Amino acid sequence: MRRIVHLSDIHFGRLHPALVEPLLSAIRGLAPDLVAVSGDLTQRARRREFADARRFLDALPFPRLVLPGNHDVPLYNLFTRFVTPLARYKAAITSDLSPVYRDEEMIVVGVNTARSLTIGEGRINARQVEDVVAVLATAPPALLRVIVTHHPFDLPDGVHENRLIGGAAKAMRKLAAARADLFLAGHLHVSHVGDTAERYRIEGHAALVVQAGTVSTRSRGEQPSFNVIRVERPHITIERLVWDPARAAFSAVAAGRYRHGEAGWRQAV
Repeated sequence: MRRIVHLSDIHFGRLHPALVEPLLSAIRGLAPDLVAVSGDLTQRARRREFADARRFLDALPFPRLVLPGNHDVPLYNLFTRFVTPLARYKAAITSDLSPVYRDEEMIVVGVNTARSLTIGEGRINARQVEDVVAVLATAPPALLRVIVTHHPFDLPDGVHENRLIGGAAKAMRKLAAARADLFLAGHLHVSHVGDTAERYRIEGHAALVVQAGTVSTRSRGEQPSFNVIRVERPHITIERLVWDPARAAFSAVAAGRYRHGEAGWRQAV
């Protein structure tokens, strides 16, 4: 069994200080095998925000896979934005923009989808897809295959299609052939669990797409939250932990259980 804590859109600079210790305490109590952070560690890519993010990550004594988001690219400093867009992120967090985590039960591959030329939205390009496919090809068939991006491969109801990651359809055809099981993303500040079957209609392939909300004050009608994903093949359980102001703690409020079969991942009955 493996346990993944999935955080996204922490937004230091817009993260209420009172949430930091309860969030750290909740994650430590879960003792995850991996902490996956799918982008937007900062609000405006300022040095002090990255320093706060670095201290936060250092307080988590677990394996981590961390990616930048569009907010980790400076917005108003045009020279930095276009010439060295992720220099501050690399200096404070990690220079690895294609991180990979692997153990005896899963392989997790991160893809940087943040771009200087777009405001907010991102994309995955052909070279990145080929790199992911090559990494997955090295993994034994029994390993769970997880892809982490900032921008999502699926959308909750009511969200405009332009919020979808650019290049999604072409990428999904190849990632489906590589038997990707699980896609983790953020960006929208809305929690969501879906699958690839309806949107992409690739015969024999249905991967889970899991959206984390935000733990910052930049909510879209949700309390700050994060996900816990428990993997015990052929099952995956996805649980959402939400900030409870009355208890000053994060509490589980929803969970779904999914099973892998011949047609891919489906909700367990």
